[in-house]
Amino acid sequence: MKEQIIQQCLDILKREDIKYELKSFCGPVLEMIFNVINPYIYIIIFLVLLIFIMILLILILLILVLRNKGLISKIF
Repeated sequence: MKEQIIQQCLDILKREDIKYELKSFCGPVLEMIFNVINPYIYIIIFLVLLIFIMILLILILLILVLRNKGLISKIF
């Protein structure tokens, strides 16, 4: 009984008019969700780039400090 109901639902979803209706219904909903999430995506990308630049600067400063103290010549 349960398999028969699932099969009927799958058969209904395979119809082209149902696919079109689902796409036309889900399109605006997904667009609205994307518009809400969009600023947060930009904030996350900005923060990731900022963290990368800060880590790169820390690495450069560490290399300069070690080179000035003469420790880097002992390592390499």
